[in-house]
Amino acid sequence: MNAYLYIILFVLVGEYILDFIVGKLNVKHALPVLPGEFRGFFDSQKYEKAQGYLKDTTGFNLVKGALFTFITVSFILAGGFDLVDRIARGLNANFILTGLLFGGMIMFASQIIEVPFSIYRTFVLEEKFGFNKTNARTFTLDIIKGWALGALIGGVIFSGVIWFFDKAGGAAWLYCWFAVTLFQLFLIFIAPVAIMPLFNKFIPLEDGELNDTIKKYAGSQNFKMKGIFKMDASRRSTKSNAFFTGFGRYRRIVLYDTLIKKHTVDELVSILAHEIGHYRKKHVIKNIILSTVSSGLMFFILSFFINNRPLFDAFRMESVSIYASLVFFGFLFIPINFLLSVFANFLSRKYEYEADAFAVSTYGKPEAMINGLKKLSVDNLANLTPHPLHIFLNYSHPPVLQRIMAIREKQI
Repeated sequence: MNAYLYIILFVLVGEYILDFIVGKLNVKHALPVLPGEFRGFFDSQKYEKAQGYLKDTTGFNLVKGALFTFITVSFILAGGFDLVDRIARGLNANFILTGLLFGGMIMFASQIIEVPFSIYRTFVLEEKFGFNKTNARTFTLDIIKGWALGALIGGVIFSGVIWFFDKAGGAAWLYCWFAVTLFQLFLIFIAPVAIMPLFNKFIPLEDGELNDTIKKYAGSQNFKMKGIFKMDASRRSTKSNAFFTGFGRYRRIVLYDTLIKKHTVDELVSILAHEIGHYRKKHVIKNIILSTVSSGLMFFILSFFINNRPLFDAFRMESVSIYASLVFFGFLFIPINFLLSVFANFLSRKYEYEADAFAVSTYGKPEAMINGLKKLSVDNLANLTPHPLHIFLNYSHPPVLQRIMAIREKQI
């Protein structure tokens, strides 16, 4: 075995071992006694249910991770990538189409393996804890639409990167970085009107107290938007959320219909004020910049591994190619991407505190914000006491109890 193969196997197995250790620590760290802050929101039965949800979802993810790690390692050692490459090359197509066939077959196989896990998660695990509201037809259509979108968007990006590295020489990584960044920004703009409606219905929020209060608050913050919409999330789940999409005057406020049913007007406006805080504090722009810089770093490092013969030997490949280089580099980039994600999560948690502070200071109703966070935690059976290592590695939001404490401290 060559050095690259040792590194890749170490990364794949090490990643799973870390997930296993952190997952087990996180389950053990969950307090069996309800924190006093949540008395009156969680009853003992519901809190016990939340503990069960944590254990079951963690166990599910670890089993899934073990199987995917085993399949991936076995596929590499058995020379599976070379078999796929020979099938793709056997069609005698041009290098871009051959690359699409190679990447498409690998992605399709991974998605097929994913399907039974998705079925179990939706119709067994989520059903057990009262979240699932979807049916077989909606579930199947979601998968088909997701595959179609993935093939279209992924195919465009994959084809462009292959073409640039074939034609642009040493500067290819720069062209890829620029082109992919523009394409991602384009997707951000069109997603609210062309992609998201493929999966959910977005209905303008009806006139009334909630609509009027949101508009009044947004106006007080000079926050321009396209409109306020209600999303039919209840077709799939009982879980609640709210978010913004788009940029500039084309921004849209989106409320899950499940959220509206369970929260007061002040709680809903506080939650939206938090989201507006992300815009006012430039968090969205900062995240885009971080993502862009990370993308540039990835393409720069990738440029050193195009058609790298020792790397191809690690995957038992007979022929080298740009398209396979992209796939194989993904394995080497896992540790770097892990470090980048830890840093991004650290920044995200900081931004969440800032957005909470913005919501409280501008809307002026801290208890409404706190109650809104509590209800969201109850509705989604959130883990109230996650392990610090799990928070550090995986949490993009601070634990709810820490957020509540920070809000209360701001009021002292």
